[in-house]
Amino acid sequence: MVLEEDDDIKEKKAPRISIGLAVYNGERHLEKAIESILNQTFTDFELIISDNASTDSTPEICKRYALKDSRIRYSRNQTNIGGANNENLTFMSARGAYFRWAAHDDVVAPRFLEICCNILDAHPDVVLCHTQTVIIDEFDDQKNIISRNKATSARPSERFAELTPLDHDCEETYGLMRSVVLQQTGLQRNYTDSDRTLLAHLSLLGKYHQVAEPLFFKRIHAEMSTQVYADWRQRMGWFGEEYRDKVNYPYFLQFWHYLTIISSAPISGQEKFRCYRHMAYWILRYRRWQGVGQDVVFASFGKLRRLARRCLSVIVSH
Repeated sequence: MVLEEDDDIKEKKAPRISIGLAVYNGERHLEKAIESILNQTFTDFELIISDNASTDSTPEICKRYALKDSRIRYSRNQTNIGGANNENLTFMSARGAYFRWAAHDDVVAPRFLEICCNILDAHPDVVLCHTQTVIIDEFDDQKNIISRNKATSARPSERFAELTPLDHDCEETYGLMRSVVLQQTGLQRNYTDSDRTLLAHLSLLGKYHQVAEPLFFKRIHAEMSTQVYADWRQRMGWFGEEYRDKVNYPYFLQFWHYLTIISSAPISGQEKFRCYRHMAYWILRYRRWQGVGQDVVFASFGKLRRLARRCLSVIVSH
């Protein structure tokens, strides 16, 4: 599915910022999310909404807002293409020099875009600007504030090492990024925790900057995929229906992806060595070798099951 662009859109002057809002059945919190974006003090942006074949009132909500504000571009997928694919789709048609992903259940303070844009304008070496995060619940009650100033070092390997641990929930993914830099990554891949890998990849391409103000409000509620699915392997279902019942290898995929982005990063050989050394520490310190080992076991059993099915079909056919 590719977002259609008519001639009017192509002729319009590109906005400074593009915001990609991917949504699936988000009727409960969607209006608050859209309102918080439209109420920004920085107004030179486009809001790209990609509806992943929602079955609730999401389409009606999106169409209503699109009619009210010409900065909104709404598109609906004919079928559900998976969460990460839908988020990537919003970036593929983005025209702004800066880009931000937005979730249908989060909100931002009015000055979020203005402040983050000013930082990126003033600091060419910064590839992603984010703010302190306020955790809220389904009723908008504030729970705590997260202040995490990672990936600010001049050394790429140090930035990379700060973002690969499991001590954060990837809130920086909703910061403001340079589109030209984001284009150099593979965006989000179809495996659990690929947003963490994406953040690590971006850190090899430039610095992060945290604004010391709580301007991003992350909603934690029972309907989130991270709450619905108990573990990493089950959570693969968020990436597409085809991953729900098939054998999948999220731990191995992430480990291999890390090695791949280190290899292709535009950094010195010494910095690459430091990153590889960190990955040895990563797989031991965070016991990720257990997950990779489980992936190998699952793969082996999966092949045996497929072989057994083929043998059974041959026997039955004869």
